[in-house]
This record gives sequence, structure tokens and C-alpha cells, in this order.
Amino acid sequence: MLGSMSKHVLTSVAWPYANGPRHIGHVAGFGVPSDVFARYQRMRGSDVLMVSGTDEHGTPLLVQAEKEGVPVQELADRYNRIIVEDLAGLGLSYDLFTRTTTRNHYAVVQELFRGLNDNGYMVRQTTTGAIDPRTGRTLPDRFIEGTCPICGAPDARGDQCDNCGNQLDPVDLIDPRSKIDGATPEFVETEHFMLDLPAFAGALEEWLKTRTGWRPNVLKFSLNLLKDMRPRAMSRDIDWGVPVPIEGWQDNSAKKLYVWFDAVVGYLSASIEWAWRTGDPEAWKKWWSDPEALSYYFMGKDNITFHSQIWPAELLGYAGKGDKGGEPGELGVLNLPTEVVSSEFLTMSGSKFSSSKGVVIYVRDFLREFGPDALRYFIAVAGPENMDTDFTWDEFVRRVNTELANEWGNLVSRTVSMAVKNFGEIPTPGEFTDADRDLLDDAAAAFDVVGDNIAHSRFKAGIAEAMRIVGRANGYLAAQEPWKLAKDDDSRERLATVLYTALQVIADANTLLTPYLPFSAQQVFETLGGTGVWAAQPKVVEVTDDSPLTPVGVGLPEAGRAYPVIMGDYTDQQATWARTDLTPGTPLVKPVPLFTRLDPELGVTGPEWARISPDETAEEVAEGAPEQDTDK
Repeated sequence: MLGSMSKHVLTSVAWPYANGPRHIGHVAGFGVPSDVFARYQRMRGSDVLMVSGTDEHGTPLLVQAEKEGVPVQELADRYNRIIVEDLAGLGLSYDLFTRTTTRNHYAVVQELFRGLNDNGYMVRQTTTGAIDPRTGRTLPDRFIEGTCPICGAPDARGDQCDNCGNQLDPVDLIDPRSKIDGATPEFVETEHFMLDLPAFAGALEEWLKTRTGWRPNVLKFSLNLLKDMRPRAMSRDIDWGVPVPIEGWQDNSAKKLYVWFDAVVGYLSASIEWAWRTGDPEAWKKWWSDPEALSYYFMGKDNITFHSQIWPAELLGYAGKGDKGGEPGELGVLNLPTEVVSSEFLTMSGSKFSSSKGVVIYVRDFLREFGPDALRYFIAVAGPENMDTDFTWDEFVRRVNTELANEWGNLVSRTVSMAVKNFGEIPTPGEFTDADRDLLDDAAAAFDVVGDNIAHSRFKAGIAEAMRIVGRANGYLAAQEPWKLAKDDDSRERLATVLYTALQVIADANTLLTPYLPFSAQQVFETLGGTGVWAAQPKVVEVTDDSPLTPVGVGLPEAGRAYPVIMGDYTDQQATWARTDLTPGTPLVKPVPLFTRLDPELGVTGPEWARISPDETAEEVAEGAPEQDTDK
């Protein structure tokens, strides 16, 4: 865990790609884990900056816009707004969730590129590029599949084979094919700027070997990348993206920066935009320039290479810390990631979610029917933290009914109802017995256990410990039988003590669950007599693209465009990571159900908008493996 001093903690969350609504597989990887982490850090006193936005460049958006017959920016605008509303509805507490088609983002991306180029880490090279024979459009590396020339895996991508972990070039693939239409790509000569990754091999290895506490699969994968470092193209033959800010290139509409170059710079550009929007343009430096600041990056496993290799290489090169040396650019020396936190895939019937085949559960449909905390809970307890995890409606219904409704919701409801009926307020306890003290001490000790797990991104272990306390409280009530004590006037003091003890442990458990279940946590807080904001929620704010451009960019989007962002004021919330002692005499509020029990039939059929087909086989579903956010 962090020390007792407040630290600046940057929570950098993968940028969802704006070519469609997000499904629950997306938010299982980047959304809920990052929010649990950020909410916990705020509760324990850290100064958190949580940033992200919609990623809006690259080929897939162009392909989608072409299919729909609309301008690509119009399509990006549409899905940007949908995604903003969905993520805010899920309670993801961004300090700023923005987008990559802003003037500020273009300018910051171009500054990073210029700094790398000035230090010699961008090298012009004639290379072989893949062209779609139907449209003449460049195919990104990850839009080409084929047989791996090294291990023979049949579905290697044009940049990397997930089976053996080796980096590839599309031209190396055996029997390459386009993921868009299955056509065999044409390979042509083209000139690009290459990031000289081999010049960072030593610096990256030195940095990675200082990383302790990472998830073992992430660190192993990252270290394996060092074995085959090769220059990688950071520009593309495409007319949709950030212009290359070099004389002779910046006015060339057919050459843009690689979408993954601009996407990872988004963590920095979003921080700069946030600082300006909150009235202190230099504030971003507290998280990026202070070597004591910590930074955590949350994503799915197919994005590890961009966060543990390419982004750190860009930061090192911009600071002049690769083999070629150099001087820091205008933004100065920028912090490398403290940790790259990668989740596995949430699957459905053994397949990754796919909107193209209908194998998908959209976030907004889920929120409309079940609310945010049920989804947040399922992801926390049964999500893909360390291995691919299959989502089933049966498991979702079981978790909601037996754990959320029966264990947690029922504990709150029956305890508060008894206290309201017998006292109308939090009762004044008498002398505590060993059983009382044992439960109270166990709940108090859980703060360190749950907090340590969340701080180290062990979210399942954290919520399991919180729910263990819930189970202990239920067991305590069963043993103490307050409903019998209520019938005996001579046992009134003992009744008060038992109910006070149970209510205090409910308050403790509610605090432990607040990062996971912030909506119901607010409700429990109010039921226990609390007033005001316990767990702050994000807001959708309409803004205008008019921030001052420092550094200066070229070929920028037009000024004055309006767009929605997610922001929030989380500083005034009352939730802190410690026991809040209940005050006897505080009026209680008659409880309403925290969670509604679901019809068990739902586990068999699924809801109307995501029916389970009785004759659908896993093999048929598997054909719908999705285009992940890496395919840009």
C-alpha cells in the first residue's frame, strides 16, 4: 500500500474506440477495475487524476462511416456521446473523459512526435504497406490475419502472434487476409516515420526489471517483447487522423500519425485539458513531472504492448533517454508508468463479445434493466482479472440473488428494520460481550486487508474479504437472535447492544464496498441516518473545443465544436477509508430493498434484448469473435 502521506495518483484508463456502443466485455477490462482503484485511492486521501476519452481515428471508423454513408466525424460524434452517457451511467468517476479529435489533443500529440524526431528516434524509412485491393485504403497491421511464420498459429495478426508472442510484419504472414472482407491484401512500397524501438531496448529492460508487484503475466509478456525489438511505423497512409507535423508531410492529406501513437498520448493530453478546464493550466505536472507521483494504466490484455513498450519508449525518447540521447521537449521529462494493469477477456459461450454477430450485451441495455451496481459487482467478483471468464445469465442471476440481495441487501434491511421498530434510531449500546468485540475487531481489521488488495489491483480478493464481513454479520445475528430479545423487556439493553454492533459492522462493510458499489453505498449511508454525498458520482458536461494551444499544432480540427465530457467533483464526498463510528441517537430511515431479486427463469432465457438461443452452439458463437479496440 501507499504510505500515510497523500500522493498524486494518475489513473490512466484505456480509450474505448468510438465505432459503436460499448459492451460489458469492454468495461470489464478497463472500466470497473480502474474506477474501483480510483475511488479507493480517493477515500484513503490520495490526490487522484483519472483520465481517458474516446479514441476516434484509424481505419475501422472510416470503414463504419462508409457503410453508413455518413461523414466520419459525424459518426465519431454520435458514438462519443453514447459512450460518454454509458460510462457516466456506470458511475466511472473520471476527472476528465474527453476525445482524441480535439485541438488540444492534436497539438500535444504533435509535440511528442516533434520531440522524438528532434532527438533522432523517428527514422524515415521506405517499407512495405498493405492495401485493401477493393478500396485502395491502407490496412492497419491488426486488420490483417494469417498463419504465423514462426509457430504456425492460424490466426496471427499483422503485428504480433498472440500464440508465441513474437512481433511480426504483415508481409511475413503466410496466406494473409483482410479482417474486413477476407481479401488478400496487396503490398506496396511506402515511406513512413519509424519509432526506433531498438534504441530503447536497454532503457526499457532497466525500467521493467524495477517493476515489482505487477501481475506476473503482464510482466512476463512485457519482458518477452524485448527479445525482438524492431522499428515500428508511427505514420500511416490514411486521410483520417493527426497530421504528421513535419515540413513536407503536414499538408499531405494521405499521411497521418498511427492511431496508436496518438491514442496513448491521450493520457497526457487529457491531463493537460483537465488542468485548463479546472482553472490551473499547470496542474497536470503534479501527476506527470513529479517523480514521486504514481501512475497506473488499466486495459485489456491485447493492449499490453502499447502500454509497456511503445508508450514508455515514446516517453523515454521525448526525454532524450534512449541510446541516442537528446534533450527533453517543451513538456519536460514525463513519468513512466508505475504499473500496467491488464485484465483478460470477458467471454460469452467461450467467444469474445462480438457486436457484428450479435454476441453482445451492450452497457446501456444492461444499465436500463439491472442498474450499475449489479454489473459492477459481477465484474468485481467474477470478471476476467487473471484469466478469461465466461459471462452467463445463470451466473449473473445467482450472484445477484444469493450474494447481493440475500446476503448484503437482506442484512441491511432486517437489521435497520429491527432498529427502527424497536428504537427509531441508532441505539445506545450497553456492555459489549466477547462475541460483539470479536465481530467489531474483525470488521475493523478488514480495512487493511481490502485496501491492500485494491491498492495492488487484486479486486476479487478485496471484494471477497468485504463480503466475508457481511457473512460474519449475518452469522452474528443468527447467533444473537435479536428478534427474540425484542420480546423480552428485560433484554432491552442487550438488544440495543446487538443492533448497535450489527449496524456498526454494516457501516464498515458499506465503506469497504463503496469503491465497488458506489450507488447502493450512498443508499446505505442515508438509511443509517447520513446526509449529503457519501460516494460522489460523475456528471456529463457539455464543453466547447476552445482550450489555448500550448504547444502549437498544425492542421487542427476547427475551433468551437461542442462535445460532451465526463467530469466530477469528488473532493467533497464523505467516504473515507476508515471506520466511521456510529452516533447513538441518530435517526434511522426505514429501508427499501437495495437489490431486487431476479426471476431464476432469466438465467435460462436471458432478457428479451439478449435472448439465449437454445440451439446456438459454442462453435457458432465463437465465429463472432470481435474486433478488439486494438484493431485500428
